[in-house]
Parts: sequence; structure tokens; C-alpha cells
Amino acid sequence: MERILVTGGAGFIGSHFVRRLLRCYPDYQITNLDKLTYAGSRDNLRDVEGDARYRFVQGDICDAALVDGLVAQADAIVNLAAETHVDRSLLDAGAFIQTDVYGAYVLLSAARRHGVQRFLQVSTDEVYGEAPEGHFSRETDRLQPRSPYAASKAGGEMHCLAFSSSYGLPVVIGRGVNALGPNQYPEKFVPLFITNALQDQPLPLYGDGRQVRDWLFVEDFCEALDILLHQGQPGEVYNIGVGNQRPNVEVAEAILDLLGKPRDLIRLVPDRPGHDRRYALDWSKLRSLGWSPRRSFDEALAKTVAWYRENESWWRQARAGAYQEYYQRQYGWRLEAGAAAVREEGQG
Repeated sequence: MERILVTGGAGFIGSHFVRRLLRCYPDYQITNLDKLTYAGSRDNLRDVEGDARYRFVQGDICDAALVDGLVAQADAIVNLAAETHVDRSLLDAGAFIQTDVYGAYVLLSAARRHGVQRFLQVSTDEVYGEAPEGHFSRETDRLQPRSPYAASKAGGEMHCLAFSSSYGLPVVIGRGVNALGPNQYPEKFVPLFITNALQDQPLPLYGDGRQVRDWLFVEDFCEALDILLHQGQPGEVYNIGVGNQRPNVEVAEAILDLLGKPRDLIRLVPDRPGHDRRYALDWSKLRSLGWSPRRSFDEALAKTVAWYRENESWWRQARAGAYQEYYQRQYGWRLEAGAAAVREEGQG
């Protein structure tokens, strides 16, 4: 297994994973297929552009002819191409179904035709839906997605498992928690709050801010994917967790503390529809393969904050243009409502 097709390799996790493969496996040839939507950029892998073992192809995983030609030259596929943001899925669910479900089907069909040795599907803890307090979701739990994004990822997974059962395709699925780290597109929670705080702008925190998420540094996430690619059992699902569950408000406060910014920048705003209160995974199955995270939450967040502080030109460019239109659509009215609530409370 030396020829790896990585889809979505110009995005956040994808770019770190491509770099890891090139660093750890000198004999591997990596093809990176990426559509270069708003969240993907060739700049994320500019440092490996000159590596003879690396090839970039701009294209869509829904393009069956293009995918077929690339899969014919691959021993394994790692599917990281996806629409990933819950907020955007609430605005345009169709795009998520197209990429996360139909795109997965196109890749699986080509993988079956060409007999790939491994198909690694990267999914999310959100497919489980809310985890009640004290419960840690296991791979055998029923899937209960509550957002269009989570439903689309669950749909892609179901196709993967169907191709495994029906055709014997060697599929492995990894369901991951929230990742954080350098060069994550700044609409996501952590980079949004970091870059807002760096500009002394309010941090729009949904609802009461007590939603709980688990946080894993992106390099640890990629090490877990590496293990699943090489050691995961075909037909199996593995949770990728870490045990860094934190309420969102505590993460926001930690970001402000690291930047030396006042906590009153946090602005509670109207919640988004169907916002799951808690995710938590049992990741003992992955642990049995020898993986465990290397970075604590505090170390991971500090590294992430430092990167954004030192790479202002990157995030300012990412936040330009269409980003501003999206930001106003998603948060403009919420921030106004949050400010009004603060004024009313002050007058009460």
C-alpha cells in the first residue's frame, strides 16, 4: 500500500494528514484531490508542493470520471472530503447531501471497480446525536443525527458499511471528536473565537454556552487516522476520542485568557436549531490498537492560539470576501439580539 489517494487534502485535517504521510512513509506516493471550496487552500500544503512524491489535483469527488481515473492509480483511499460545518448545513442542506453522501458513493464505486486495498472514511461523533450526561457513545450505539451535517455523514457511513457487507470492500470508519490546531478555517468555533478576540470583536456564544464537546489536537487526530489506515479491521468503526470534554464557555474563556483579552467579549446569542448539548465517545476500541493522544487540551489550545497570533495574514485573507457575507448572515442578527439582552439586563 504505497499509492494513497487523499480526498479533501487541502483542508484543515486533510493538509495535516498529507504532511504526516509524507513525513512518516518515504516510499508513499500521495495524490491530493480537493475541490478547493472556501475551506480548502493550496497554501495549506505549500511547503510540500515541490516534493516529487506529492501530486495535487483540483476536482470534485462527485465527478465520477475524474475519480475513476485517480482511484485506478491508488492502493488506498482516505476520504476527508466533506462539507463539515453544522451552521452551514442549516442554511443549505443540499450541498452536504451531494458531497457527503453522493460523493462517498462515487468514491466507493470506483474503489470497488479497481480493488483498492483500504478505504478509510473519516466521520464525526455528531452521527450519534446527543450523549446523555454520564454516557459515552460506543461504536455499536444507534445513530441519531440531529443536523443536516450529521445526517449526511451518517448517510455516507451507511454506504461504506453497505459496500463492505455487500461487496467485501475493505472499509474502515473513524468517528472523530472536534479537532483544533493550525490553519483551521476561521468559521469553526475555536479559530472564530481566536480571530474575533484578536480584533477585540465579540465572541458569539450560542445559548447558555454550556454545550459540551471533546477536543483533540489535529496532529493527534492524524496519528489516529494513520493507525486506522494501516491497522484498522475492515468493516469496523472506531471512535476517535480523547476525554477533553469542556463546556463551550470554558473554551471561550481559556482563549481569552491566553490572549490577555477581557472575558466580557463573550456575547451570549440565540442558539442554533437542534444544537446537541453533549458529545462524548468511548474510544477504548482505538486504544486497543496502541493509540493515545499526546497533547493535553491546554497544550493543544495554547499551540493553536499561538499559531493564529503569529499568522495574521493567513486568517485575515481567510476572513475576507465571502466570509464576511456568511458571518453577517449567521451572526449579525444574533449579535444584535445578544447586545439588546445585555442592555435590558443592565436597565433591569
